[in-house]
Parts: sequence; C-alpha cells; structure tokens
Amino acid sequence: MANSRSGDSMLDRLVRILDAFDRDNSSLSVATLARRAEIPLATTYRLIEDLCGHGLLARDRQGQIQLGLRLWELANRGAVTQDLRTAALPFMEDINQLLRQHTQLSVLHQDEVLIIERLSRPGAAVNQANVAGRMPVHRTSMGMALLAFSRPEEIAGFLERHAEIMRSTHPHLRAEMAEIRRRGYASMDGYIDEDTTGAAVPVTDDAGYQVAALSVVVPRSTTSLQPTIMALRTAARGVSRALGYRREA
Repeated sequence: MANSRSGDSMLDRLVRILDAFDRDNSSLSVATLARRAEIPLATTYRLIEDLCGHGLLARDRQGQIQLGLRLWELANRGAVTQDLRTAALPFMEDINQLLRQHTQLSVLHQDEVLIIERLSRPGAAVNQANVAGRMPVHRTSMGMALLAFSRPEEIAGFLERHAEIMRSTHPHLRAEMAEIRRRGYASMDGYIDEDTTGAAVPVTDDAGYQVAALSVVVPRSTTSLQPTIMALRTAARGVSRALGYRREA
C-alpha cells in the first residue's frame, strides 16, 4: 500500500483515523480528527470522504464525524469474540439476576482489558466498564485474573513491557499472581471507585490458561465475597464447557 512522504502507509493513516474515536470522543470535527490522527488536514478530508463513502465513517447533522454502521456490521459478522460472547451470555444473565450487579465479560488484548459484553442492573454499584472500552490491567480485578492465568511467556512479555508501573502498583506481583491462581479469582478494593470491590474469575481452556474473564463490581460494604465468587466460578466453568473445553477447574 502506498506510503506518504512521512513514510507511513495508507493503512496506517486509516487505522489512526479510526483509532481517534473513543468513549469520550464519539463525534469529532475533521480538524480534531486530523490532529488526533497526526495526518495533514487536506489528507484527512480526502480519507474521510472515502471512509464515509464506504460506510465506515458517517457525518451527523452538525457535520461532525462518527464511526459508521458498517464497522459495527463487519465486526459482528466475523469477530472472533462472537463465539465467546454467545457462549457466555446465558451464564452472565444468570449472574446478573442472582447478584443484581453489573456483570462483565472481558479479554486481554494489546496489554489492556477489552470489555466484550456488559449486562447492567438499575441501582447496582458504580461501574466504569463499557462494551468495547479498555481498562488497565493493573487497576482491575479482570486484568489481574487475566494476567495471572496467562501462559508464562505471555506474563513475562507483559511484565517486560510494563515493569515500572507494575512494580509501583503491585510491588509483590509474583506472590499476588500465585495467590490469585491458588484461590481461582482476583479481587480489588477501591482501585477505580473507592466505594466498590471488583471480583473476577478466568474462563480457562483445557490447559488451564485464560481465554476470558467474568467479573462483577459490588459495593465495598459487601460482607462476604464468597457467594459472588462461587457464582462466578460456576458460570466460568459453564462458559468453558460451552466453548468446547472440558478441563475441570
């Protein structure tokens, strides 16, 4: 694919335009898009026209640029997460009904926690997780459960890339991960919202390594996490079996 004078390819620039959108910036002006994507304004106008023509971007009534419906269509047509989401939803619904708290399904992607699905509940504890949103590994029970149950080489690679922040936030990380593996779950109090506790368990494959995590956020005043953990672990085993894995946790 042709390169620009700066050396980046057309695909690089298209991806940067799409990546410029996030939860807090779902509609952007062309100028803002150009700045966030680090692409010349004239080039950005041209690329946006092409992307809008293919339905990958769209303009709202104020002329702001948004992600287009065709992106959603393509993502749902062939995403590798679809089988995972389909397998997990019935079990997530059971947890949501039983615990009456927000329930999440997440995976580890590009060194961050990517939220695949979330079931909400009126009156539940504050929860910052949003579908298709990303959260830091070191500040979430989801992230710590996913990391602790990753393959050794994946853990080593993650720690090499993020050594400084993990040392500062989890000074006894190796022991912490060993304890998470021993207990079969991760929990974190007040890391993102001071009044909540996050609890997460891994969905594992036949070798016992994570393919996803199920989690809930409960009020920090909850007297015991054990009923929550039991429900999550039961659900996680069900999701593993629904995905075709047969290892007993």
